[in-house]
Amino acid sequence: MQADPNDVHRRELPPLTALVSFLAAVETSSFSRAAQRMSLTQSAISRQIALLEGWLGVALFERRGRRVAPTPAAIAYAEAVAPAVEQLRSATRRLLTPVADRALTIATLPSFGMRWLAPRLPGLSARHPDLLVNIAARSHPFDFAEERFDAAIHFGLPDWPGAEHALLFHEDVAPVCSPDWLARHPVAQPDDLLAHTRLSLQSRPSAWGDWFAAAGLADAAIGQGPVYEHFLMLAHAAAAGMGMALIPTFLIRPELESGALVMPMDVTMRGPEAYYLVWPRDHGGGPLFDRFRRWLLDEAAAEA
Repeated sequence: MQADPNDVHRRELPPLTALVSFLAAVETSSFSRAAQRMSLTQSAISRQIALLEGWLGVALFERRGRRVAPTPAAIAYAEAVAPAVEQLRSATRRLLTPVADRALTIATLPSFGMRWLAPRLPGLSARHPDLLVNIAARSHPFDFAEERFDAAIHFGLPDWPGAEHALLFHEDVAPVCSPDWLARHPVAQPDDLLAHTRLSLQSRPSAWGDWFAAAGLADAAIGQGPVYEHFLMLAHAAAAGMGMALIPTFLIRPELESGALVMPMDVTMRGPEAYYLVWPRDHGGGPLFDRFRRWLLDEAAAEA
């Protein structure tokens, strides 16, 4: 007689309460502490463990008087099933929690969001699987009272009106170009760049003047070249051979590693401005935001 597939499937899934009681007992090596954790009596935990042992047909604990110790088989089984039970908890928590109560909306600078923040979000999901983060691009400061963001990524000084600031990191800015452009326009020192096309970012019109000043050419005559709205547009234009661009190196690591962009000279600039996480001063952000902030600061510490 062929076994009923439904019976086989049921046989492979132990009673959930017994399984959770077992995991608590393994983690604490104590029925009494497991009972405290689960708000049950010690006898209830004992009954659940006995139920699971009978269901599995395997002894899971060695009884030594009033003390218990998980068997090697129990430890191996607990290591295998604990992640699945935690996934079940997380999935249930997400289902029961309204999206609005577990979601944050963060405004970020476009290039920063695409190149630095977005690739790290899977790590946030792994660390906090029940936390949802919605990302929107904003290039300039705004009024938190008018736009319903929980926080924003700001580049500049800690001067966002009505906001708290947490320093993320400073940036190192360097002149970069394509290898072909460099072959056609050999440059070896800062004043060589004065005769060539320099690409600029719309929101940083004084960047080249600041860079030349940092390189010891404060009185140089700085002309205006093509202007781009975002750093990634600027990087693409430089890689296409449009000229020399001044870009934070952390934003163009892929291009530098692939050779699409090169640094013709090791002259970088680090100014007083930096990247900050900012949030409205009139509210602390709540526990969800606290978790996001701690994660973001941990990530930023590796960049600083």
